Amino acid sequence: MKSVFLESHNIKNLYFGFGQFNYHLITALSKLEHPGYRITLHGKDTGWLRKEFGDAFDYKKSYSLRRYAPFRIRKKYDLWHALNQNIKIEPYHDIPYLLTVHNITHIKNPDSYLHEKVHQRFQEKLNRSTAITYISEFAKQSTHQFFNVPNVPEYVIYNGNPLTNTNLPTAYKPEFVPKKPFLFSIGQITARKNFISLVRMLSKLKDLQLVIGGKNTTETAKELLEEAEKLGVKDRVFLIGNISEEQKKYYYTNCEAFVFPSLREGFGLPVIEAMLFGKPVFTSNNTSLPEIGGDLAYYWEHYEPDYMASELERGLRHFSDNKNMLEQKLVERAKSFNWDTAAKQYAKVYQSIISK
Repeated sequence: MKSVFLESHNIKNLYFGFGQFNYHLITALSKLEHPGYRITLHGKDTGWLRKEFGDAFDYKKSYSLRRYAPFRIRKKYDLWHALNQNIKIEPYHDIPYLLTVHNITHIKNPDSYLHEKVHQRFQEKLNRSTAITYISEFAKQSTHQFFNVPNVPEYVIYNGNPLTNTNLPTAYKPEFVPKKPFLFSIGQITARKNFISLVRMLSKLKDLQLVIGGKNTTETAKELLEEAEKLGVKDRVFLIGNISEEQKKYYYTNCEAFVFPSLREGFGLPVIEAMLFGKPVFTSNNTSLPEIGGDLAYYWEHYEPDYMASELERGLRHFSDNKNMLEQKLVERAKSFNWDTAAKQYAKVYQSIISK
């Protein structure tokens, strides 16, 4: 029986993209048969993992010391899968290695990236890879643009939609219920998410509120509220912090539109989440977002407030005029991103490596 090791130590961090990816991929893998090999999960809380997945996997406890070379795992697994490009835990031995690349959003100044440790570490991961998977064509293209990619098999495997239904308990209401029609967005409030452009756009719109779910204790969140106060819209901007799945479903269900002006995304998961609810999606025309939104999303070419407000109003009118047709197409697109399909593709890659 061969062995496949999944470096999955951040699986419980479900408020962030890597944690979501780990949890949903591993959940889908747990439903599959894995003839000829056994998967081992790596995590701090092996009791929780065992409770979640039972006998579907083996488990190995994670320790922070394992990021340092002398304390690396010495078992020679037949395949080591690094589930994202930022993981610092590596195998002790030179063994078959699968790297999943989500994005290279850490690239800020292409002229200096080789001098930064994070970029050097990423290049080292690429160098040791037996095969590489990417979560979007954009992630693949940008990796090739900025790094030396070895001549190994490469695959694009799209993430699935973590939301499989739009069901909410009868009469459910979250702690915060907007009092007026609102726009919804979600994500950790950092400069890269560009939420400040939404605040500036809001100053050009009447009678709409803005609700943003996600970590709201960042310096960027503070700057965003200061900008809202300066523009006179602070009473219409609500940073509600991390939210549960039920809360998220409520805001997707009841918003006028989903707005996501991110500057850099390796995939853009909230775009397909919102589409499942048949909601108009307004997002940036850059990085992976057009690839994920397809021809059903509305795109901002730049972030000048009057332009963004005009495009939002134009898009909302178009959506209203074609609502029944567009809702159906949005839901169909959202369902085309499926974790069960993704898991089968990853399992096929595992087999191709360990059978050599």
